[in-house]
Formats: sequence, structure tokens, C-alpha cells
Amino acid sequence: MKKTPKGPTKATRTSSKVTRKKTSTNHKKPAATKTSDKDNRERSLAKSNGDLFPIVGVGASAGGLEAFTRLVEQLPADTGMAFVLVQHLDPEHESKLPQLLGRSTKLPVLEVANNTRVKPDHIYVIPPNRTMTIERRRLKLLPRQKTDKQYRSIDRFFESLATDQGHQSIGVILSGTATDGTLGLQAIKGEGGITFAQDESAKYDSMPRSAVAAGDVDFILPPEKIATELARIAEHPYVATPEVAIENLPEAVADHAEQNAFKKIMLLLRNHRGADFTLYRPNTIRRRIMRRMVLAKIRTLAAYGNHLRNKPEELEALYQDLLIAVTSFFRNPESFDLLKRKVFPALMKDRSPDDVVRVWTVGCSTGQEAYSIAMAFLEYLGQISRNISLQIFATDLNDDLLEKARSGFYSKSLVQDISPERLDRFFIEEDGGYRISKTIREMCVFARQNVITDPPFSRTDLISCRNLLIYLDQEVQKRMLNTFHYALKPEGFLFLGMSESVGALRPFFTPVDKKLKIFAKKPGRPHEMPHVPLAHHRPAPLRLVHEKAKQWEARGLSAELNAQQEADRIALSRYSPPSVIINEALEILHFRGNTEPYLTPPTGRATFNILKMAREGLMISLRQAINQAKKENRTVRKEDLRVKQNGEGDAVNLEVVPLRNIKEPCFLVVFEPARSPAKSSKLPRKGKSVERRGRKSESHQVARLEKELADTRDYLQAVQEQYDATNEELQASAEEAQSANEELQSINEELETSKEELESTNEELTTVNEEMVNRNTELIRLNSDIVNLQNSINTPVVLLGRDLSVRRFTQPAEKLFNLLATDIGRSLAVVRHNLIFPDLEKLAAEVIAKGTAQEHEVQDKEGRWFLLRITTYLTRENQIDGAVLLLIDISELKRAEEAKARLAAIVESTEDAIIGKELDGTITAWNRGAEKLFGYTAREAIGKKPASWRTFGAEKVSPTTKQLAAAKMDHPLIFG
Repeated sequence: MKKTPKGPTKATRTSSKVTRKKTSTNHKKPAATKTSDKDNRERSLAKSNGDLFPIVGVGASAGGLEAFTRLVEQLPADTGMAFVLVQHLDPEHESKLPQLLGRSTKLPVLEVANNTRVKPDHIYVIPPNRTMTIERRRLKLLPRQKTDKQYRSIDRFFESLATDQGHQSIGVILSGTATDGTLGLQAIKGEGGITFAQDESAKYDSMPRSAVAAGDVDFILPPEKIATELARIAEHPYVATPEVAIENLPEAVADHAEQNAFKKIMLLLRNHRGADFTLYRPNTIRRRIMRRMVLAKIRTLAAYGNHLRNKPEELEALYQDLLIAVTSFFRNPESFDLLKRKVFPALMKDRSPDDVVRVWTVGCSTGQEAYSIAMAFLEYLGQISRNISLQIFATDLNDDLLEKARSGFYSKSLVQDISPERLDRFFIEEDGGYRISKTIREMCVFARQNVITDPPFSRTDLISCRNLLIYLDQEVQKRMLNTFHYALKPEGFLFLGMSESVGALRPFFTPVDKKLKIFAKKPGRPHEMPHVPLAHHRPAPLRLVHEKAKQWEARGLSAELNAQQEADRIALSRYSPPSVIINEALEILHFRGNTEPYLTPPTGRATFNILKMAREGLMISLRQAINQAKKENRTVRKEDLRVKQNGEGDAVNLEVVPLRNIKEPCFLVVFEPARSPAKSSKLPRKGKSVERRGRKSESHQVARLEKELADTRDYLQAVQEQYDATNEELQASAEEAQSANEELQSINEELETSKEELESTNEELTTVNEEMVNRNTELIRLNSDIVNLQNSINTPVVLLGRDLSVRRFTQPAEKLFNLLATDIGRSLAVVRHNLIFPDLEKLAAEVIAKGTAQEHEVQDKEGRWFLLRITTYLTRENQIDGAVLLLIDISELKRAEEAKARLAAIVESTEDAIIGKELDGTITAWNRGAEKLFGYTAREAIGKKPASWRTFGAEKVSPTTKQLAAAKMDHPLIFG
């Protein structure tokens, strides 16, 4: 992990400190005791969840460096948030973004390494050529894979951030081209997070403009104000409090005033649009309300309730927020593949050309789901070469979203996952996006409907209700599933979201695919009938839709045998005794005749399971007969069974008949009284006849008991076999689950991405250009420094490459070497310099080869002298990459040396004694005249310090010479 050297490191900040800061915010004034107690409870709830701090994802492309810098410059150092920057970077170049941003903030700026754990008050930057996601607050890096579509690294990270952090995720879109980030902001807002986009100050506004146009942006601000708003949001309880604390507040710790405020807000919403949101999950509603409180800068529910009364536009915004609109084209593509492989073929089986396929899409939002089903259906018809009409009824509570759905116009960011083939076939390109073709739009009817209270569309072939049930209360879910079962045809299908299931209505639906949540309707009906209001309570637009729907019903519906009709035919032709129809799950679907002597409701929870309703003595044989009929697919009869009722035992025969010519396996169970042996007379009889009747009765009873014992043995054997088979199935299921778990773990570790964004070349070049501009600015400054330095020293300098080519030269070197600007890159061998030094090229090559500097005194053609110094040219890695020629003008020095030499010759040749000495009398110079005068040679005299010049050298000279020396000692010109 790379870390910028600038800024104090705060990695040692403890998580408890962050949590303490965030959970200490009061909802009301601290003077209120209740509020203080509530805050303490919130704080303890937050601490119990560890360091759950908000994480801010920031995405940018072209122009992102400037926007990032403006943002981080204004960020406080103690927000308690973590910031993750996702920039479109050139995959082939090393990024300098962490170093550049590190100069503008006190926060530590780190380049992400794989599996980096996010810490508060840190900034993390995505590395080049990587795709990044987040899981359990750890940043995961994946190689950026090649794709024919745009790379969507920002969308990918934002979507994983929304999934991982929920309402504590925050998304920011800054300058950039294309539309990356729009879907990511939609995911964050769908999970209750806060979203930002840069305003018109963006250098490139395509990305922020796309996000704003999609309607998923809460704040549109310049980067500096985004930083200020983030600092404010960090202190709000909604962002600073963990999810579990928010979910527990209403029931566990909210005071009476807050609860009343919550109820009043629900009442305001119902009066505003007629929607009763108390039927939704309370936690979902509460998170959405608190999210709006963050945006409105309000901290208490009571204050927010007053705000709603005074601001109708805020009430509408809250209503729109509660109707969560998260959808896309072909969401979970494998589900639509399954529709074409299994569901559509089943609907097309034996269907006449004039039989319209009816589809009901519940909670259609902006229509992508309905249009996706229509496109998939047309693709299937093309495969089978048939022409069947399709009618889709798409309903939602949000009128604004329905208007968008009817128009069928979508921005390019919303259709970027659609294949080019589908775009060409089903869309028409317009300015700013694509519009659904008229053929598809005419198949879909969009209408406002409250699916909880309004009547359903009847006799539908397919109902799509994806990711709506998860937001509703359990009882409401059950009621809606009853409604769906009622609205489907006997052979209809139910299409749910990946996180939903049929729950308590499992006996009435057969899973087509458990993973993809597609179910087929079973015969029969739930015990709880769907709630259908009176017709005059229907909204006017919905009545119009139902009237239009009758036009397709009038075309005629194919009549096929169902379980009840088949059972009627068999019972009327062969039986008159009491009977029941059961399905494969042993649930009673229909009663025929009086079955009270054989079946009775059990105590406890209500059920229609025939084995639980069977009277004493009947269950074992009944189970055995049903299992045998299932296994052998034939009629099974059991006779002379004893059924106890009111303490008495009656003989009964039963018969289990498999029903044929129907879609789902069903059975007809028929009961009939058995013929009992003649009862003995009440009057006692004597003789052998009485004894014979007694033995006959005993033998009959013994035979019956033996038969019951044999049946019991068979039943126990069947139970044992069933137990063994179940045990094997459970073991196999456990192995499959273990294998699936290992596979999921492997997938989780590898985090393979299905789709990534293709960065356009323009974005990459723009991003690189921004970094290069900064580098170029530094290089220009350095170059200016070097040029000014060279000009100020006024010294000839020539830089040579390893091949002795001229790389660079100073202005004084131009005349000396006869160089022009065009000579850069030419070899030194072809340069006609003015130096009288033929070995210059050879000497430079020797310096490069050996790495040792060389110095020589050289003269030019004009007679000037230079000191030529040749040194090695070293790279940053300390490698020899050429030579440096430096020439220092020593002409003045040479002339001074010549003058000195002439003076020295004159001094040396004169007959007069010339002596040089220090101030202390030490001799430093001694000429030939001094040798004659004193008798000492220069070697002997230099360095001596005579006490008296009159006596110095007396022993070596004649008396005449002494007199001459004494006379010269007194001469002022010589020894002055």
C-alpha cells in the first residue's frame, strides 16, 4: 500500500472514539431527561455493533483531479467517515493521484491494496487497471477484464457499497464524461443512502448530469459545499447510528411523543395520496423517514411532522421516497432465460392463435420489467415461429413513474446493459437516449393500482411481482399471495424476486426454479380468500383498465378439464358414497357428500391434510393406500377397516383412485360402509348352532385382526423405507449444500465480475493528461531553473549520450563548438569545434566506458585557454548514460602565469640580492644575487629566520663581501 508522506497519519484512531463521537448527538435539547436516556440507549446500541461508520464513495472521470482536490481540501480531519475515490485511470500508466491529493489534505491518502480494511478519517484511491468492490468493510481488487461495452467501475463499486453498508452508504458523482455512476447512485438511494452530484462547476458534466436526470440525486452542489454537507451529515443520528439501532428505536427506545409523531406522519401520507403505509414493514418506513430528515436538516420526528404540514412539496418527496423505485431492464438475466425455456413453452402448449396471453406486472415502477417481459416473449415467438397476442397490465402507485413508463423513453445509462441486437430490434434512438418501439408499447397498459386494496386482474397467465413483497408486512404478504393465486389461471405462473418466496402458500404453488423464484399454480384454492373491495371503490383509471381487459376475455378462453370436473365425471359414473379430492401434498381440495363419519377437523391449528383429519383407525390404511396409488398409479382398495366414532367401531371400505387427464397429480378418496356379519339374536340359543356361530365370529375377528396386523406391518415397513429414503435425501441435500457452500465461498473469494465498464479512450487520455499537466508544470519549472542556472554561470557545457550524440548545450558552447539547435542528436564526431584538441571524441568515449573523470587544458583557435573537464552523465538509477563536457575559461590565469614566469626570470637573473620574508622574518624567497651576497643557496636559506642580517652568512663570505652586504642592508630600496 502506497502512502503519501504529507499529512499526519491517523490510522491509530480507535473505533470506540469514532463511535462515541457519532452516537453522542442528541435528538432534542439536552435539558429533557427522556431524550438524554434515549440518546444513551442509542449510543449503547451503536457501540454493540462495533465501528460502523459511514463510507463515502466518490466517482469521477475526466476533470476528476481538479474536482477531487477541491473536495478534499475542504474536508475536516475528524468527520468519522471513510472516503473511497474511484477514478477512471489509464490502465497502462502508474497513477500519481494519491501523491497529488496528499498535498491538499491533512487526511492520510492511501492507494488501495487488495483486502484493505477501511478506517475512518482516511482517503482510499483505486489503483490503475483494477475493478474495486467492498465487502464487510474490506476493499477487494479484481483485474479489469476486457469487454466490448463501457467499463463501469464506479457503478460496480457503488452497487457493492449499497449492498454492504445499506443506509450508511453515501455516493458522490463529480466531473466526468459518459454515464458511469448513475446506476450506482440508484442502488445507494434504494438502500436508503445519501447521494450527491457536482453542479455546473464540473469541467465535464456528462456523468453528474446523467445522475441528476435519472432522479437519484439528493444534493447538487460544488465540491467545496459537498464537503461541508458531508461534515454536517456525519453528525446526524441516521448516518451515525448503526442499522440495528434504527430498527429497534420505535418499539424499544422511542418515547411516547416520537411514537405519536410517527403515527401523525403516517396519517398525513394517507390523506395526501390515499396510501396506507402502516401495511409496510415499519423498519423500512422509519429508515426512509429518517433519510428525509437528514436531507431536511431536522433531527426529531415531531419537528419533521410539523415540517410536513407546512411544506406540501416535502410531503410529496417523502411519498416518492417511500415508493422505492429500483428496477432495470432484464434484471437477473437468467430469470428471463428461464421464462423462454420453461414458462412460455408451457403457456403456448395447445393455445389457440386467438387466445391472448395475459401478464400482470405488479409494482412496475418506470416500466423496465414489463417491457423486458414483452421483449423476451417476442424473442420466444420468433424461435417457435408462432403469432400469439400478448397483453401486459403494469400497475404501480406512483403516477410520476407511470408517466415515464408510458413514454417508454430511457437515458443511455439505463439501457447500457441491453445487447446491441435488442437495442436495434426493440428501441429507437433519440436525442439523449432510447425509446421503446411502438409495437412493444402497445402491448403494455400502465395504470395506477393499490395492489393491497384494489381488485386484481383475473385469469392471468403470468404475474410478475419482483422485490415488492419484501417491503410489506407478513400478513399483507400472505394476503397478496392469496390474491395472486386467485388471479392466476389453473396453469398460470408466479414470478417473484430473488429474496421472496410464497411462504405459507407453498402447498398451492409448485416451484419451477427455487433459486430464480418462479412458481406454477397448483389446483385448489387457499383457505383464506383474497380481499376484493366493491366495484365502486375502484379508482377510475383502474376501472378503465378492467373494461379494456374484458375485450380480450371476450375472445374466448380454452376450456380444459380441471381436477374437480374429472372427479365429478368419475364419481357420478361409478360411485355415490362420500369422497374427497386431494392433491399430491395430501391437502383436501374438494369435499363430496357427508364425510363426517370418516373425517373430522383436528384440534389445534386448522389444516386440510387428509391424514390429520382421518378418524381413529383409518389413518394407517389410508396412508398406505395413498402411497400405493401414487407409486403404482392405479386404484387401491382397502376393505373392512374399523373406524372409531363416539366410542364405537364401524366397518368401512375405502378406495383411492388416481385422477387422469389433468395437469397436477390428484386423487379421489372414496369411503363406503362395509357389510358387517349378521349379528346374533338377543335371545340365548342352545346347542351346536350357537357354538358354531361363536366359533365363526371368533374366526372372523381373528382374521380381521390378522389383516390389521399385516397392514400395520406393511405400514411400518413403508414408514421405515420412507424414513431411509428421506434420510438419504437429507444426506444428499447436506452434501449438495456443503458443495454449494464451498462453491459460494470460492466465488466470494475470487469475486469474479460479470460486467465491467469499458473506459473510453477519451476518458483515459483526459485523465492522463490532467496528471501530465501537473508533471509538465513541474518539468517546465525545473527546466526554467536549469536554463537560468546555465545562463547565469556563462560556462560552455555540452551533454552527450552514450553514443556521443549531442543531447543539450548551453549558449556559450554554441560558438565554441559551432553548434546549432538542429545539431541536437548529431554525433560529436561530425561537430567542427574550435578546440585544438583532436582526441576530444576518444577521451569522451573513454570516460563513458571507464566511468572516470578526465581533465585537460586545451586551447581554441583564437588562442583562448580552457580547462576541459569530462565527467559521466548518471541516471536516477545511478547508471552511466553519457558524458558531460565542461569548459572553464582559464585564459586570464594563463596570462597571469606567463607574467609571473617573466618576473620570476628577472628576479632570478639580477645581481642584486632579492629576498622575500614573512612578517616574523622567515625567509620565503632567495635569488641568485642573495646567494653571492650571503653565501647560502636558496635551499639552505629558505625557511630560516636570521637573528641579524649583518651577521647572517659571515662565515661564508670574504671581508669585502661583508662590507658590501652591510652597506646593502642599510639601503632603503632593498630592505624597506
